Amino acid sequence: MRLPPFTPRPLLASACCAAILAAIATPAHADLTGEALAAAKKATSFLVEHVSTEGGYLWRYSADLKHREGEGVVKTSTVWVQPPGTPAVGQAFVKLYQATGDQQFLDAARAAAESLRRGQMRSGGWQAMVEFEPERRRRWAYRIDHAGSKAKDQSSLDDDKTQSALRFLIQLDQSLGFKDESIHEMTLYGLDGLLRRGQFTGGGFPQVWTARRDLDTPRLNANYPDSWPKTYPGHNEYWYRYTLNDHLARGVMKVLLLADQVYDDPRYRTSAIRLADSLLAAQMPAPQPAWAQQYNAQMQPIWARKFEPPAITTSESFSVIETLMMAYREFGDRKYIEPIPRALDYLESCHLPDGRVARFYELKTNRPLYFTLDYQLTYDDSNMPTHYGFQLQSKVPQLRKQYERIARLTPKQLAESAQKRRQPKASVVQAIIDRQDERGAWLSDEPMRYNRVAGPTIKMDVAVEHLTTLADYLAAADR
Repeated sequence: MRLPPFTPRPLLASACCAAILAAIATPAHADLTGEALAAAKKATSFLVEHVSTEGGYLWRYSADLKHREGEGVVKTSTVWVQPPGTPAVGQAFVKLYQATGDQQFLDAARAAAESLRRGQMRSGGWQAMVEFEPERRRRWAYRIDHAGSKAKDQSSLDDDKTQSALRFLIQLDQSLGFKDESIHEMTLYGLDGLLRRGQFTGGGFPQVWTARRDLDTPRLNANYPDSWPKTYPGHNEYWYRYTLNDHLARGVMKVLLLADQVYDDPRYRTSAIRLADSLLAAQMPAPQPAWAQQYNAQMQPIWARKFEPPAITTSESFSVIETLMMAYREFGDRKYIEPIPRALDYLESCHLPDGRVARFYELKTNRPLYFTLDYQLTYDDSNMPTHYGFQLQSKVPQLRKQYERIARLTPKQLAESAQKRRQPKASVVQAIIDRQDERGAWLSDEPMRYNRVAGPTIKMDVAVEHLTTLADYLAAADR
């Protein structure tokens, strides 16, 4: 097993840690370094002691903590896995521990990991949430429980659920020197489930896997069906099919590359290469050299939900291009960026008059596809549902710049550029400190979305962003 690329310093008492960090900081920023550490510790205390449930977190809380929600109102002992829930908060704690060696951050991260341990599925991954009330737990085949015959065992890669949990646990396992048996075993069990039960023969992944896999995607290139139903035929368990929706491949690639970096096991790099190769195979041929949301076993675009037709999809195509550039940076093989120019040229041709793009483009004709309020396919965008992004900003300009930059770099230059880290600006850190209230919380003016309660609110995405920025600043100050 590889040694961690960093070695946490001996654990320090809080006051001592602050003093040491202040002493090694540059004179101009010595006070700010101490304030940044104090702000991170204050926020962590508030989150652990007043916000968390069984060590885990939801998405949003009212300022007085009386109202809670994830993707819906939550009135039970439940935490969220999907970001910015428990793994995202836990990962911020790990980064703070790596930057400071402070035991408080490690304890907070371990509590979040224990919350996830109690929600790990028998198949190895996680669902959107973890239930702690006994009656609600019976619905799920949690690994640590005795599951009934009707308990659902589904490991989900949708919306970065299992991916975020594994990234957090890998980093925590590394920070602990792989010495915490429970965390180490849980992490490897999850990775094993991802590889053995999740990955298809063709290298891609489904949205959901279980303890058994009845469907597969062989090594085939994407192709157009002769025809496809214009009315919704039902879900047909699309979640077991090859899926690119919601940045699935990008999230899985990050997990596999991180696992390859941390553990001495060639399976993870091999799996990452197979995934990257599957993205090359999933690119549709001319006249639409981009990607779809999901494919059948013949690698043809298919329906998913009633508002997700077989089509070329711009959001997923943007994400795949980012993932292929990630693969090139890691593996140095130009085959991973070879398809990008023609994909970008095609996607640029999809621009609407206002510069945006439609989410869906009809197979072969390339006409933008939309839905009416009663979910009938249409070419008209005047009467669409509002819960889904049927039109979105184009990422072609920034992706083209990224491609042109990395295409000029050698593999050695790519590796060197990936290692560069920038310290957050002092003004940004000071603003974060100034916005923190006396409890250690950061308040947002936005209302509670599902509780329909006016702001201010405590949002976990804001907390994660601020804690991560503080960690990056403290880490740079310690170099």
